[in-house]
Amino acid sequence: MRARLKQYWLPLLAAALAIACLVCVWRVYALKNLLPDQHAAERWQGEGGMEFAQISFFMARDQKLSRDQLYSFRNEMYKKLEAASLDPKTDTGLLHDAWSTSVTLKVANGRQSGEVQVIPVGGSFFDFHPLRLLSGNYLTPGDVMDDRVLLDRETAWLLFGGTELSGMSFTIEGAPFVVAGVYEHADDRFSRRADEDVMCIFMSYDAFERLAPEKTGVTCYELLMADPVRGFARTAAEEKFPIKSAEMLVNSGRFEPDRLYALLKDQSARSMRTGAAVYPAWENAARAVEDRAAQYFAAAIVLGVLPAVLLVIYAVRMLRRGRKRLGDEVLPDAGERLQEFHRVRARKRWEKKHPDMK
Repeated sequence: MRARLKQYWLPLLAAALAIACLVCVWRVYALKNLLPDQHAAERWQGEGGMEFAQISFFMARDQKLSRDQLYSFRNEMYKKLEAASLDPKTDTGLLHDAWSTSVTLKVANGRQSGEVQVIPVGGSFFDFHPLRLLSGNYLTPGDVMDDRVLLDRETAWLLFGGTELSGMSFTIEGAPFVVAGVYEHADDRFSRRADEDVMCIFMSYDAFERLAPEKTGVTCYELLMADPVRGFARTAAEEKFPIKSAEMLVNSGRFEPDRLYALLKDQSARSMRTGAAVYPAWENAARAVEDRAAQYFAAAIVLGVLPAVLLVIYAVRMLRRGRKRLGDEVLPDAGERLQEFHRVRARKRWEKKHPDMK
């Protein structure tokens, strides 16, 4: 048994490395599908033939995007779609966007109070970020009243001691608001680390502008746009976005092999933060997932190459061993058999010519 293992250790090791490679590929696939908010383009496309691109812009706190700039940019994107023979007025599904920022505000309900992270949102925010609801509903652009807010589980327990709270009222910085629903933070370890156990609520950006006008300004803008030709949406957005210092990211396809390979090549530069862009928690989580996926991708490449190298080495060894056996055993034995064959034939011919000499 030991001799057999010694003989076949190379192919066995190659098989083990190939299995490890498959495990790494599976991990990349699992990480790719971990964060739903990175796949808005795929969800929106559905079974239709039109491709979509999901793009994010991150601004610095000292250079936020104003509402006028936002609406102007959206109009420019409509013009780009029309120039590409698409009609966004008829087909309203060709472009969706969302915007947000974050501040710390005081919430209270009677004697219960505390400071929480408040994320004012506008547009189709929850189409990009489908949070898991424990009760109630999302905030939508079609809401008649903009005083509805979405609480996380922790804030709900702080203020009310429960999660079935739709219609309950409380105050933010002394102004009355109504609970639209309660959500739960993502439970993957990347999102938990990005959230840092901070209590968080979502409110309408319109209501936020009235509540704290001195703090308004968008730090994260997200765009979901038809991409009839690959790169069309990216080029148009990059050309027309009003804040040139903003950091642009194409979310769609960020976990594909070519993007992960580019990330590996640029890993050192990525770790050096030269800009002042503010990343929301969901982007910090996505960057952490992206880094881990790139590590598994690199491991898969190495583990995929090594078995092939080991099998080549094994084949060369077997070939050399076969040649040696051919020279040492097979050929000499064949030579002796051939000589014996000729001797027998010669004797038979001689006996045939001299039958009386048998």
